[in-house]
Amino acid sequence: MNYIDEYRNPAIAQALLTRIRHRAKDLKREITLMEVCGSHTTAIGRFGIRKLLPDSIRLVSGPGCPVCVTSIGDVDRVLFLAIQTGVIFTTFGDMLRVPGTEGKNLQTLRASGADVRILSSATEALDIAKENTQRRIIFMGIGFETTAPTIALVLQIWKKQRIDNLSLYSVHKIIPPAMKILISDRSLNIDGFLCPGHVSTVIGAEAYRFIADAGRAAVITGFEPIDILEGILMILEQLAGGSPDVEIQYSRGMHKGGNSRALDAMETVFATGPALWRGLGEIPESGLFLKDSYRIFDALNHFEIPFLNTEEPKGCRCGDILRGLTAPDQCPLFSRLCNPAHPIGPCMVSSEGTCAAYYKYRDGR
Repeated sequence: MNYIDEYRNPAIAQALLTRIRHRAKDLKREITLMEVCGSHTTAIGRFGIRKLLPDSIRLVSGPGCPVCVTSIGDVDRVLFLAIQTGVIFTTFGDMLRVPGTEGKNLQTLRASGADVRILSSATEALDIAKENTQRRIIFMGIGFETTAPTIALVLQIWKKQRIDNLSLYSVHKIIPPAMKILISDRSLNIDGFLCPGHVSTVIGAEAYRFIADAGRAAVITGFEPIDILEGILMILEQLAGGSPDVEIQYSRGMHKGGNSRALDAMETVFATGPALWRGLGEIPESGLFLKDSYRIFDALNHFEIPFLNTEEPKGCRCGDILRGLTAPDQCPLFSRLCNPAHPIGPCMVSSEGTCAAYYKYRDGR
């Protein structure tokens, strides 16, 4: 706990805030910073960081939650697969309550008799497959570069053990292509990014070089209040010096070059391709799909999915929230009609969703 307490020290936080206020005053303009990590979004709300910053610093949330950016079309396809005869559908817990076009979700399907199981690890799907050899087990692979390597390693085990009743429905995505889209959005005019610490432990610092090349600042930060405040100060220092760069605040948690073993695992199993992101549309080379040598495990090889007429929930502004165009409390559904007990959009479902964080930490935002 002593180690954690160092990053929650009020005196250090006040000293950083004083320096942030001085530097913000020197810049003499509004600065827009974006975090693209759900853990950062949660920490910012929990510790009331937005309220502590000077008015000239605008901190917005981006597409940092993999559940939230999963397209409504992918959700509808998942719901279709989950009710097929002989299927055991498995996924992580955050997906259970994400609604599809008709308002149904995996939880309501399970209540109606579908065999939907929540896993804490993809390795559990292997045990289920061995225990149910006459049924097809579908695992929904979801997550960014932090989760994808673990799924890739599990798939290598599936292949080695020749488990033929296991399938993957991949909605895995990678972060940098989405950040490139955000940089090009003139309505956002982002000055700097707080880059995700967990993802960066895998992909390394140079994966964000395009941010500095575009004249924007980037700092990879940890998840405690001191981490985030120091990251903001480092961005302001870059902007004041007119020298955008990619810096690492989270040096205790990552190496500049990332994790080569994790990257190799992803490279072995996955190929990139265009993927639909909620709020951002189709982004080239942003999705992870099984390579030909692993295509036997692709759920879409075993089921023919018909055309599904997908539609976003009426009034829901999750798409704009994920782009940083709108704050959750500007959505007409927020709190009143859409809340954790009755989520209408995915940003209120996931524990790392922007709306869920705003709702939970309303007094601190």
